[in-house]
Amino acid sequence: MTSQNSPEQAIREQAAEWAVLRSAGPLNSEQAQALARWLACDPRHARALDFAQATWADLGRLGRMDQSAPIAPPALARPLAGRRRRSRLRWALSTTALLVLAVVGVEQAPSVALALRADYATAKGEVRQVTLPDGSRVDLDSQSGIKLAYNDSERRVRLLAGEAVFTVAAVSGAEQRPFVVERAGGSSRALGTRFVVGPEPDGGTWVGMLEHSVAVTLQATPQAGSSEQVLKEGQSLRYDAAHGIRPWPEQEVRRASAWQRGVLVFEREPLAEVAAQLNRYRSGHVLISDRALARREVSGMFRLDNLDAALAMLTEELKASRLDLPGLTLIY
Repeated sequence: MTSQNSPEQAIREQAAEWAVLRSAGPLNSEQAQALARWLACDPRHARALDFAQATWADLGRLGRMDQSAPIAPPALARPLAGRRRRSRLRWALSTTALLVLAVVGVEQAPSVALALRADYATAKGEVRQVTLPDGSRVDLDSQSGIKLAYNDSERRVRLLAGEAVFTVAAVSGAEQRPFVVERAGGSSRALGTRFVVGPEPDGGTWVGMLEHSVAVTLQATPQAGSSEQVLKEGQSLRYDAAHGIRPWPEQEVRRASAWQRGVLVFEREPLAEVAAQLNRYRSGHVLISDRALARREVSGMFRLDNLDAALAMLTEELKASRLDLPGLTLIY
């Protein structure tokens, strides 16, 4: 993330980004290493992060302020107590304004950069289908983008961001070039018609086969594990440079790609992960301030065109409190 403001302002914005990421759940290994490097390079970073996290914690207590107010203090003390609560509320909200603006900037910047790099891209909350020059179809998930690298020997598509379902125009008399999807050091060559490629939660890539089969190959030999595998219908795998290719039977392909049908499906998923998915499609940002609540498991099917209703249903079912601010929804 870059900033044209002062160095101190840039540090506060970066700290806001890390506070948001940490509040949504445990960081993956790549994020944890990046945070450690950021903290180590400047002593101001740790102080800024402590301040940002304390502000989010204060937000989590805002909804409880009135409920925890002292019962009927002496008459002369009531205005003072009320002023103190209002002062704390104004302080927390004004401090949070910077963080909210920083978060909005963090969320919007990748979409702007992606649109400049990609041949086809989607904005936050947008899901659409595009038809490629060879007749193949690509369903792009929210905040996803692809770049075409077709040549005389192959139809190569680079997945730059997000997730996509590929319905491949078959090799025929007029079209003999193989269809290949490239992402993060791996290539998936279509041996059939429909498959999905996207980011895996731990920072790698996952591939799921919807119809027929696909051959997945790593461009470099991994530190461990296999470097190639043929994936059959209904199966999923994941890969990265450290662990190579390995099966991912827990990833149910059709449920994971349900966004293509206009819905999100969750089965016993932690609320933190559900919130992270909602944040990919819904305007604003959902934060879970209570770690125990973030671990609560959720099941359900939510329509992409009505995620506000899904959020209301989740908070009601979990008996949780909700605070709506401009660009931010806090659940505690």
